[in-house]
Amino acid sequence: MRELAASQREHLEKTLRELAEGARARLPEIAKGNRDGALLAMARLLEEAWPEVLKANQEDLKEAEEAGLSRAKLDRLALKDKDLRSLTEGLRQIAALPDPLGRIEGLSKRPNGLRVGRMRIPLGLIGFIYEARPGATVEAVSVALKAGNAMLLRGGKEAFRSNQALVSLWHRALREAGLPVEAVSLVPTTEREAILAMCRLELLDLLIPRGGEELIRLVQQEARVPVLAHAKGVNHLYVDERADLDMALRLVVNGKTQRPAVCNALEAVLVHERVAEVFLPVLEKAMRERGVELRACPKALPFLKEAVPAQEEEWDREYLDLILRVKVVSGLEEALEHIARYGSRHTEAICTEDPKAAWRFLEEVDASLVLWNASTRFNDGFQLGLGAEIGISTSKLHAYGPMGPMELTTTKWVALGEGQERE
Repeated sequence: MRELAASQREHLEKTLRELAEGARARLPEIAKGNRDGALLAMARLLEEAWPEVLKANQEDLKEAEEAGLSRAKLDRLALKDKDLRSLTEGLRQIAALPDPLGRIEGLSKRPNGLRVGRMRIPLGLIGFIYEARPGATVEAVSVALKAGNAMLLRGGKEAFRSNQALVSLWHRALREAGLPVEAVSLVPTTEREAILAMCRLELLDLLIPRGGEELIRLVQQEARVPVLAHAKGVNHLYVDERADLDMALRLVVNGKTQRPAVCNALEAVLVHERVAEVFLPVLEKAMRERGVELRACPKALPFLKEAVPAQEEEWDREYLDLILRVKVVSGLEEALEHIARYGSRHTEAICTEDPKAAWRFLEEVDASLVLWNASTRFNDGFQLGLGAEIGISTSKLHAYGPMGPMELTTTKWVALGEGQERE
């Protein structure tokens, strides 16, 4: 990370502090305002101004390609017409969700007549640090805004023009809905030092890093405020001895090849030794047709013609590419042990027709989403009915899994009295 001069660092910290103070001052207006109106306005503005957004994105892509950005990151950076549909559908779906704020939960009466309960409120000002994925500028803000929060965004330098275009649309949408534009702010620099400055910014109520393992570790180490981490996705599919092998093949193809550069993509397949001889050659053929390289354990290699040996240090790696690990296991017990050792608590799946094995897998695997006979690609806020997500939490405080509007709220105690005094 390039060191800034003391004067530059001081200016950056002053800028972030002013943005944060401006947002915090308007938090009550944001919580009470027409948040759904802003979401619907943003959906319409995206449709109207999409060519302008694509133009900014193409400029980012051109510069990123010249800089030698990896294929996986270029895929995350690129905006396509299908993204417009998913982003606008997500905005409208979130707008249609019930308002998570203001409800008093668990209201009960004490012996002295005092009624106490918990009122759901916004978390406050959220700092969001993310890499080359401009779609998150829409998705993350929409989730946070639905829950009455303000956001300070620090996107990847590769997506700076795209993020500027999208934040400009957010400001137009906020004005249309009568909300303060301070609800959404973009850090006005691509300097990496801004990440450390946000970590030191104690005016934030929460920091959410979303990106590579290096970024997340940096934020966790440096932050002075709570961090909600979205770690890497080392995701497995276990093909049981009683699996429908046609289904298992479809789940592997979908999980690995539909979009390999995302965190819920499949990274490893564990195959029961009793079906390995039948399943693995079919799997290899399907993967070869789709350009996927297989890296296999010693027990799997005899059933595969073109696979290469998997190295021990690879088993906990997130490729985000057309590479798939394959391991033959003796049964469910070994599959569970392997996942416990190498999984990242993101997404895990089992393919089986045996309900007993499936339920044991669902109960014992520690991951933010565990699936039975379904693709790992479903670990997504939109797919799970949240409208969109700000990220997938792989830590358990204060959320686990895709974080929608409800996960970006907290509760405070309220008490309704009639003049009660404590004796």
